[in-house]
Amino acid sequence: MFNERPQLVVEVLRDLLGVELPATPLVRLEKTTFNTRRSDDIESDVVVVLGPPQSPAHAIIVEVQQDKSKDSKQLARYAAALWLMLGCDVTVLVVCPDRGVADHYAQPVDSGLTGYRLQAQVLGPDDIPVITDPQEAVARPALAIMAVMAHGLDRKVVEAFAMALAELRDEHAPKYYEYAYSMSAPDVRRLLEEIIMTSATWPVYSPFAREHYGRGQAEGKAEGKAEEAVRMLLLVLGARGFDISDDMRTRISTCADLAQLESWATRAVTAQSLEDLFDETGGQHP
Repeated sequence: MFNERPQLVVEVLRDLLGVELPATPLVRLEKTTFNTRRSDDIESDVVVVLGPPQSPAHAIIVEVQQDKSKDSKQLARYAAALWLMLGCDVTVLVVCPDRGVADHYAQPVDSGLTGYRLQAQVLGPDDIPVITDPQEAVARPALAIMAVMAHGLDRKVVEAFAMALAELRDEHAPKYYEYAYSMSAPDVRRLLEEIIMTSATWPVYSPFAREHYGRGQAEGKAEGKAEEAVRMLLLVLGARGFDISDDMRTRISTCADLAQLESWATRAVTAQSLEDLFDETGGQHP
């Protein structure tokens, strides 16, 4: 989401968290792998740089944290390494859907280097608006995604997001769903599945939806092949002048076994009677 629209990072920091940033129209993505003096590769989620490549004005590192597993000191390393590489001030933005996780990363980080303490900017559930109006979700899809992430246990939030997806109907809709799904907790994901799959316009976005849609497609193809085999079998029997009774027509038409239908069709070409068609012994009677 932040990769798709780097300006969103600036808007979150300025508008939702009140952070002062340099005023510049130049906002671009930077490589997410940057190097320390020990030549260790550091891989953050997103890096956004304000200003021209020749003289960057400010850099922002974005991390999405669902839990407390990342060592806070690693965030300080990220900021220091990027400062060394670009030579400009660095802000670390941590996006947390859980209030406890947000509180954890909101604590000042003692880097271990005297005088260097990192204060990350944390976007927690209390900073993300609860969006229950579908039209607002359409107008602000990025915030609607974060609302699902942070407040998705509120059914109205997910319903508004689902209705917005149906209205948007553009090439970005699958990405919006994937972002919301990947950033949400398991309980919210289940609610997303339930609401999206029962909507009138079911988009096949999530892994669960793709699995079931793919299964349905496979079943539909098999069913279509069986229907075609029934049609061809009846055409062959009619062309050969057989008088097909209603019971026999029903037996053929209700058969869903493609292999059986193909077997009957093969026999229908040479069968001397309808009894030969259904003779499973191949004409070899005891």
